[in-house]
Amino acid sequence: MEMRKADVLVLGAGIVGVSLAHKLQSSGRQVTVVDLNNVGMGCSYGNAGWMTPCFAMPLPQPGMFFKSIKWMLDPESPLYIKPEANPLLVRWLLYFMKCMNHKTMDKSIEVLTEISKESLKFYKELSQRQSFGFDQKGLLMVSATNEGLQDAIVEMELMAKRGIEGKQLSADEIYEFEPAFKKKVLKGGVYFPREAHAEPLQTVQKIFAEFEAMGGKFHKAEIYDFEFEKDKIKKVMTTQGALEAEVVVMAMGTWSRLLTRKLEVPIPILGGKGYSLIVENFKTKPLHPIMIVEKKLAITPRVDSVRVAGTLELVDQDYSITKRRVDAMMKGAQLFFDFTGEPKVRELWRGLRPCTPDGVPMVGFSKKWKNLFFSAGHQMLGLQSAPGSARLACELILGKTPYVDPEPFAPDRF
Repeated sequence: MEMRKADVLVLGAGIVGVSLAHKLQSSGRQVTVVDLNNVGMGCSYGNAGWMTPCFAMPLPQPGMFFKSIKWMLDPESPLYIKPEANPLLVRWLLYFMKCMNHKTMDKSIEVLTEISKESLKFYKELSQRQSFGFDQKGLLMVSATNEGLQDAIVEMELMAKRGIEGKQLSADEIYEFEPAFKKKVLKGGVYFPREAHAEPLQTVQKIFAEFEAMGGKFHKAEIYDFEFEKDKIKKVMTTQGALEAEVVVMAMGTWSRLLTRKLEVPIPILGGKGYSLIVENFKTKPLHPIMIVEKKLAITPRVDSVRVAGTLELVDQDYSITKRRVDAMMKGAQLFFDFTGEPKVRELWRGLRPCTPDGVPMVGFSKKWKNLFFSAGHQMLGLQSAPGSARLACELILGKTPYVDPEPFAPDRF
């Protein structure tokens, strides 16, 4: 098998890797993307499809500790951490708890908001060139309890400080604005008018099509090892031949942690398992994307159906399907919406969102291998933040002044 060379190898063909490949290729570098699977078939396939800077929130937040303990006792809760004797899980949770303070959260929100805003700008521009279901109808956060409503208001106020517009709505105002809801269920909510959504798989495929049109390459193969030369990665060994590049980008989501074992660079990424259901028979199809606060359910209207996405089950490469949690999602949806008969689920998907303990992606060069660059750990914000993250990564790789503070993203911060 012949040796192939590129300026940059991007390992991973999800929205994060493809967005960075597109950005680097458009900047004049010759880029090859490597993945065992087809483009966008990981978490880029089944996520909620939201491009919503209003949700630029890290996973660890003040008060989350006691909520987490409560949720751990309930297998149907929005967040579930299965107790097990796993050293990585213990280390991850200890750092997670360390980050549950206002100072760390505010710093994380600041940078996550910036890359999310940049991403939304990119998607709006892309929608002028490509069709991928992009629609800027805003987003509704709704609650059936006073506690949940207060959480939504607090989030609205946090986002307002970062220039993201939101408006509090009464239950009656929501019923008039969004007729899909059952009556006498809601306490109220918040509306963010500038947020957008799209079809996630189409999004990554359209970006990839532009990448290929600019001369970018795709190498479909399994990566199984590396060869080194002093303090650099010399070769990336794949089942379809060896690859060489000046820079190797690790953008493989939760698989990044397994692959970096061979590089002797441990990274604290665990999978936040989530589910996505394509449901056909809502009695009244929602007009807007909706977040149900108490259930942590994301409801996204599609052309011929509705996507119901949610839950976070912290796992270590466990792709099994927990039927009880899937059923809990549909029970939650039925509390807020009417269906014509029993909900008809056309498709069930699950995937592992790559979660760092502080909820901020790892974007930057490795200290151990000088040509290894990380772009991983985007938690539940992969689609939302990928183009903004790609801009930061591209600027760091090309030695340009980054548009956002790179320190919170430093891979060696753990």
